[in-house]
Amino acid sequence: MSQTHPLTTTAFELPGYRVVKSFGVVRGIVVRSRSIIGNIGAGLQSIFGGNISLYTSLCERARDDAFNQMLTHAGQLGANAVLGVRYDATEIATGITEVLCYGTAVHVEPAG
Repeated sequence: MSQTHPLTTTAFELPGYRVVKSFGVVRGIVVRSRSIIGNIGAGLQSIFGGNISLYTSLCERARDDAFNQMLTHAGQLGANAVLGVRYDATEIATGITEVLCYGTAVHVEPAG
């Protein structure tokens, strides 16, 4: 399954397609932490307020990696789409966060 597959949605159906097979839940899990140097840089950014770009980029990379792992898992099962995509995050320890991306892997065909 392509890492940029267009048949991935947070919805539970794809207009114009019908689900012909469901493979169940697929997921991608990433655990990340920021380095000491990164934490110092982010701390300096927080002094001035606003967006803390070091943490934003860390979060974006973690979500992207979890999403791509989920797509890989779906592709290994033979799916060509993932429905009901969701993200969840849990702080495992101070400064260490798990990012989970999950959904239902399905095989769809054009309707009609």
